[in-house]
Amino acid sequence: MKNSLQKEKRDEPRDEADTEKTALLDRRSLLAGTAGIVSAIVMRSVTRSAEAAMLVAPDDPTRVPGAAPTAYGQRSTYEQSVRVPRSWWGSLTPLQDSHGILTPSALHFERHHNGVPVIDPEHHRLMIHGLVAQPWAFTMDDLKRFPATSRLAFIECSGNSAIEWKAPTGQSVQQTHGLTSTSEWTGVALKTVLQEVGVKPDASWILAEGSDAAAMTRSLPLALLIEEALLCYAQNGEPLRPEQGYPLRLLLPGWEGNTCIKWLRRLKFGTAPFMTREETSQYTDLMSDGTARQFTMLMEAKSVITSPSGGQRVQPGFIDIRGLAWSGRGRIAQVEVSTDGGRSWQQAVLQDPILPKCHTRFCLPWRWNGADVILQSRCLDETGYVQPTRAALVAVRGVNSVYHYNAIQSWKIAADGQVSNVHA
Repeated sequence: MKNSLQKEKRDEPRDEADTEKTALLDRRSLLAGTAGIVSAIVMRSVTRSAEAAMLVAPDDPTRVPGAAPTAYGQRSTYEQSVRVPRSWWGSLTPLQDSHGILTPSALHFERHHNGVPVIDPEHHRLMIHGLVAQPWAFTMDDLKRFPATSRLAFIECSGNSAIEWKAPTGQSVQQTHGLTSTSEWTGVALKTVLQEVGVKPDASWILAEGSDAAAMTRSLPLALLIEEALLCYAQNGEPLRPEQGYPLRLLLPGWEGNTCIKWLRRLKFGTAPFMTREETSQYTDLMSDGTARQFTMLMEAKSVITSPSGGQRVQPGFIDIRGLAWSGRGRIAQVEVSTDGGRSWQQAVLQDPILPKCHTRFCLPWRWNGADVILQSRCLDETGYVQPTRAALVAVRGVNSVYHYNAIQSWKIAADGQVSNVHA
């Protein structure tokens, strides 16, 4: 009966108002239906993403349809390498799991002084003022209108390996050396932007300031940074991650990481260092006689064996010793490896690409006979600087500092194959 009445009702003539009302309802129904379809597609994509995260490989993947595309790519569920949080202020890159020289953005080490801010790029400004002819506040769109440039470069926290100053504390290479990463950085050259504001001749220092809750600030010598400094808005082909300074950070290749101010909002030009908290009470190198070195911004040459390394276990037989080397002075020229605690050295193979101020990968084929051994690596950069032994570094610097530790790292392989951190 109900269906019959509905049919009769549909067959009745309708006036113009009814027709308009029906058309409006039809349009609303169409929009609602479309929204429902879009919502369903999105939900299906989210569901499939969640399902993909829980997938177990079939015995024969050629007989099972694969997963649908997702809005943002995910790694295989069989890959579990993660950053290790180091208190509330940062996290460490898993160097032991790395391949090549690039660090995935999601695994790039973190360092922040009062948490990671949330910043709307539409509202963000970079103010350039002080000893300039034309002070200016640049929007992100303004900066992106300048010619873009990209380069690969490492960033290393000056406190990387700090726990090694007094005792062999780190259990893994992630814990001892995990505050360094290499990325492709994209942005505009600082010198290009400065052509627009006109730096006055007597300007010799810059105060760089971030938009985080710490308002992180550092004084930077203009003459040393002008040629290579970048104002970066992208990393590894996509916008900066929030913990890497989104939407804008300063990149000073080869300098300690804290000078590469994240969430950059201000550059003030002056005639002398601004003597901020971060360069007086922090980021100075306390020497054994009680004096402190200041403005030691360059990161000296350093290398570390990443495999075999602390926390790993190996078997007797062939082992490909692998590691990373880098220098804030330029290119790595040579890496040597010792398998007897530094008594003798063999030249390792440097793998392409070998780029200035960038991680360089090295390797050495080796056969382990099962006896206790100590592995070490040392690097030489293109300026002739040689990575020091721990004894040589301590003789000059003492053990009161927490910055710029670049001594040779020693890994002991015990007879059972267990690898551990030692000071040799």
